Order: sequence, then structure tokens, then C-alpha cells
Amino acid sequence: MDTRSNHNALAFDVTHLMVLSIALPMTLGFMTTPLLGLTNTAVVGRMGNAEALAGLAIGAMLFDLILGSFNFLRASTTGLTAQAYGRRDQHEQQAVFSRAMISAIGCGLALLCLSPLLMAAGLRLMGAEGAIAEATSTYFSIRMLAAPAALANYAILGFVLGRGQGNIGLLLQAIINGINILLSIYLGLTLDWGVAGVAWGTMAGETAGALVGLVIVLRGFNKTERPAWSEVFSRHRLAELFALNRDILIRTFVLIGAFTIMTRIGTSFGAVTLAANAVVMNFFLLSGYYLDGLANAAEQIIGRAIGAHYRPAFDRGLKLTTLWSFGLAALGSAFFFLAGPWLISVLTTSPEVRQAAETYLPWAAVTGLTGALAFLMDGVFIGATWSADMRNRMLISFAGYLLMLAVFVPLFGNHGLWLAMNAFLLFRGFFLAMLVRSRADQTFRAAQ
Repeated sequence: MDTRSNHNALAFDVTHLMVLSIALPMTLGFMTTPLLGLTNTAVVGRMGNAEALAGLAIGAMLFDLILGSFNFLRASTTGLTAQAYGRRDQHEQQAVFSRAMISAIGCGLALLCLSPLLMAAGLRLMGAEGAIAEATSTYFSIRMLAAPAALANYAILGFVLGRGQGNIGLLLQAIINGINILLSIYLGLTLDWGVAGVAWGTMAGETAGALVGLVIVLRGFNKTERPAWSEVFSRHRLAELFALNRDILIRTFVLIGAFTIMTRIGTSFGAVTLAANAVVMNFFLLSGYYLDGLANAAEQIIGRAIGAHYRPAFDRGLKLTTLWSFGLAALGSAFFFLAGPWLISVLTTSPEVRQAAETYLPWAAVTGLTGALAFLMDGVFIGATWSADMRNRMLISFAGYLLMLAVFVPLFGNHGLWLAMNAFLLFRGFFLAMLVRSRADQTFRAAQ
């Protein structure tokens, strides 16, 4: 069979239903995460111990910050799996999954070994002392036992998303967060274990999710397509994976740094402004759930199209995910403009914070629109495994963000801070979008 006929055999249609079948389940799955955080806070909050609640908040933040740095395990697995899926190469799909799981468990065990040092550094960084430090240590020490399972869940989720199985992704998120919520309530309140009960509930949820996910994935494998260990540890494939993970990790650190700087500068404007920023930042985080879901759809469709060497699916996938991203972002922004004052009143009872939050509401309400292209382009570049471009454009965008901060914060204060953040989102999206057509032309020409 010649190359052209083989490509035609791998052709597939991209439809609105395909986009939504990936995006909607993952959006629902992501939305269970804040519910989990609210439950854990409520469980410890009912103990009536402010130090325990503060310790939980610090411990959860430190753990999420550390684990969030390893999101490259999910992203790289999705892109590589989607491309192998597009080629209908079951052999390489299994090899990708094996490499991802070995990397995830290895990183998780390393974190477990380093947990005493990480905890000490975190306590010093946050300035936690006394009962707060004790509660943080209790939560962090128990939660870190789940590090291998938590990172394995990244690899499993990346694999099922790469195959377009958003329903399985939703099932696994529901298992992880559902067990976590139920056990946190039971252990934390009924058995009165407090912070420790919440941490054990989280560990149980992560472990159960990893075990169920592993069973689902392995049951779907064809034994005749199982790769040899020499193929799993192929020097070429490992170098490709390392480069991809390195680039995504750099991009993630820069993104975390941008939001950290925003919080740090916001602190200088006083407690009321800082609290107001925290309240309205929730609107951007909410927008991120559906934008992330659509980015996941772009990852799978773009990766599959490149694996199949089928340009029409690439172009159609880019068009439909762009349409849905900006359409939902526009609806989201309109909703936050209209319902924002009411939502602010729900989130805070302080008159000063409410007033300040309403002042900065318009900036936060448009972050879904200014960030829509950035989320989408991340999905496109991850699916295409154009990680070096994504890394480099993120660094350029970050430089632009720092320049905007230097110019506009002295001039406009907190308004300048929000202006710079929206500009950063726009920079990320447009700088990547400028490359898409030429990079796609190169990729598909090389495949001919």
C-alpha cells in the first residue's frame, strides 16, 4: 500500500459531537476538584480550630504546588498517545503508557523520599509555626504517601485522553474525588480524626483511582501487541519523552511564577485589595474548567490528526475547538459581568472587600476571553508535541508580562496588575497562534 492510500485509510471526521464528547466529561471532572476542597475545608472548619484549618490550607497548597509541577506527565502522555492512536499503532500506545507509568511511579517514589526536606522547606517558606506547623506536617506527611498513586493518575488520565476516552477520564475523576470526599467526612468528622482523617481520605481516593484506572487500561490492551522492554526503554523514545517533559515543565514553572508574582504584588496593595483579588480570581479559575476541557479535546484531535497524517482533520479540529472555546468564553464573561456582584456577595461578607472586588470585576470577567486562545493553543501544541515552541513562546510572553507590570502597576496600581495579567494571557495565545499554520505545513510535508 502506498503512503497516500495508507493515509486515506487513517482518515477520520471531526465533528462537534467528537469535540464535546471529550470536553464535557473532562470539564465535569475538573469541577469536582473545588467541591473536594470545600468539603475538606468544611470538615476541618467544624473542628473549631483555626490553627488546624490554617495548617490544612498550607499543607494542601504545598502539595498541590509540588504535584502541579509534574503535570507534564499527563500532557506528554496525551500528545504521544494521541499520535500513536492516529496511526492505529497499538504497539506504540502500550509502549507510551509503560514509559509514562514508569516515569510517574519513579517520580512519586522520589518525592516520597524527599518529603521530609520538602516539608521543612515549605514550612519555612510559609512561616508556619506551632500548632499550624504541626497540622501542616500531619497533613503533608500522610498526603505525600499518595504521591506515586497521584502521579500514576496523571499518566493514566493522559493515556485515556489521548485515546479520546473522556468518559473514562470523568469516571476516574469521580472515583478519586468521590472516595476522597466520603472518607474525609467519615474519618475527619465521624471518627474525629480531623486533619489526619482528611489526609487519609485523600490518599485513599488517589490510590483507588490509580488501581481502577490501571485495570481499565490494561484490560483494553492486546497481548499480541505488547512491546518488549528494549522498546519501552528505547534511547530514542526516552530522549523524545525527556525533551517533551522538560519543555512542558519549564512552561509550567513560568506559568506558576506569573501567578505568584501577581499575588506578591497584590499583597503590597493591602489586605482588602489582596482579598478582593482572591475573590474575583475565582471567576478566572471557573472559566479555566471549560477552557481546559476544550484544550483536552484539541490535544486529542490534533495529536490524532498528526499521527494519521491527515491534514483535513487537523484543520477541522482547530476550527471547531476554536469556535467552542471563544463561544463559551464569551458566554462565561457575560455571565460574570451580570452575576458577578451577586457571586461576590456570596464569597465574602466584608463590605470593603465586596466594594473592592466589584471595582476589579470587569478585569476578571474578561479573563475567559483573553485566555481562551492561550488554553486552546496549549492543547494544540501539546497534541502536536511542538513543546519547544510552546516553551519559547511562554518565555517571550512572560518577558512581555514583566514589562507590562513595570510600566502599568506604578501608573494604575491594582488596575495595572490586572491589565498586565490579561495582556499575558493574550500574549500566550497570539504568539502561539502565529506559529500554527507554518508548523502544521512543516509537519504534514515531512509526513508525505
